Amino acid sequence: MTYKGLFGLISLAGFGLIIAGMSRAELQPLWLAPPWAYRIPYLLMPLSFILVVAAYLPSHIRRLTPHPMLWGVIVWSIAHLPANGNLAAILLFCSMGLFSLFDILSMNRRGKIKAPSDCRWYHDVLVVGIGLTGYLLCLQIHPA
Repeated sequence: MTYKGLFGLISLAGFGLIIAGMSRAELQPLWLAPPWAYRIPYLLMPLSFILVVAAYLPSHIRRLTPHPMLWGVIVWSIAHLPANGNLAAILLFCSMGLFSLFDILSMNRRGKIKAPSDCRWYHDVLVVGIGLTGYLLCLQIHPA
């Protein structure tokens, strides 16, 4: 097994542990979300999925940001914070969002990352299509 394959399996296991931990966490509410806050994830999560997919496929999105996955995680955390006022959710979303932000700042200090040069318009269509498909699949399995 390659390094990336092993790293992917470990990441998948970590994601499963996050889901298991959040499902077992005691709800300690810090605020009651207003009704409009529940609409924010529906607006921002398609962008988050598209950014994550753009990290793995060549597209013009990588010309806008060399760190699309990290920006996808930041958008994910911002989208979920207003609607989740319990302590466990706040700790999860803030820690993931802040880690991604610090990771971007750290990588930018190390030097400029070269954007892919061989992008075609259909790469962008593919990235958006896969991202939106992932979002729609997530809507089917994610409890609101």
